[in-house]
Amino acid sequence: MDIVTHLINDTIEFYKWSLTIADKRVEKWPLMDSPLPTLAISSSYLLFLWLGPKFMRNREPFQLRKTLIVYNFSMVILNFFIFKELFLAARAANYSYLCQPVDYSDDPNEVRVAAALWWYFVSKGVEYLDTVFFILRKKFNHVSFLHVYHHCTMFTLWWIGIKWVAGGQSFFGAHMNAAIHVLMYLYYGLAACGPKIQKYLWWKKYLTIIQMIQFHVTIGHTALSLYTACPFPKWMHWCLIGYALTFIVLFGNFYYQTYRRQPRREAPSKSGKALSNGAANGILMASNGVTGKVVEKPLVAENGRRKRKARAKRD
Repeated sequence: MDIVTHLINDTIEFYKWSLTIADKRVEKWPLMDSPLPTLAISSSYLLFLWLGPKFMRNREPFQLRKTLIVYNFSMVILNFFIFKELFLAARAANYSYLCQPVDYSDDPNEVRVAAALWWYFVSKGVEYLDTVFFILRKKFNHVSFLHVYHHCTMFTLWWIGIKWVAGGQSFFGAHMNAAIHVLMYLYYGLAACGPKIQKYLWWKKYLTIIQMIQFHVTIGHTALSLYTACPFPKWMHWCLIGYALTFIVLFGNFYYQTYRRQPRREAPSKSGKALSNGAANGILMASNGVTGKVVEKPLVAENGRRKRKARAKRD
């Protein structure tokens, strides 16, 4: 018990000390005075993940088509605003894309960068609605571990980013991610418009590829900063590399399972033998272009040379 008490006391003392080196410019901004509001929002999100499916179990799914259109295109506008603000403010402040320390001064351009990063942090909280809409529409299979991990950790961990490093190297990842989210929510907004638009949305898998490229760029950019001894907090660099690695693994697995993995072939059943064999031997059917008498093809493969000769004679 004494060990636990000492651990709690040491944690509290460390947090109090860390506040002495926090960014004074943001401490009075909404949600930034204490981590408790952010933790409460994230906890409510996790609670909804548990209660939401129970609430919807015996109910018809909500359609929410108009709501989704408004929400997704609003997120396009918000992320474009963040991207634009970070780009213009960083350019006005003469930011380097290779190494940029945090400037905690009240320079208008630096405050503008910090404000854009705060909006980026807020956008991650708004994105919790992605999961809420999935559950209300009973799209439970969309609420994967990757989905929950991505949403919950981004909002919670970016509170730390804004509290201590609202500027400098932090702008790079947020700037890149906001641009990708413009494309992502544009896709979702168009998809919500219905089948007439959906048939033109062939580029979904490329969004996943772009996201994975983003994580590799983040690791390379951060590793370069460490190599060149860029005067940016080292703990943030190492945490960012570890965090990006988890996304590479999770997004890589998602891409493989969704776009690369071959569907499992079903064993033929007694009833509907022609259809089962045709499905199991799809390569043979496709190569021969045959639409009828599907049962004869597996027999050719199963009964050996005599059947192959008979088939040749028939052809």
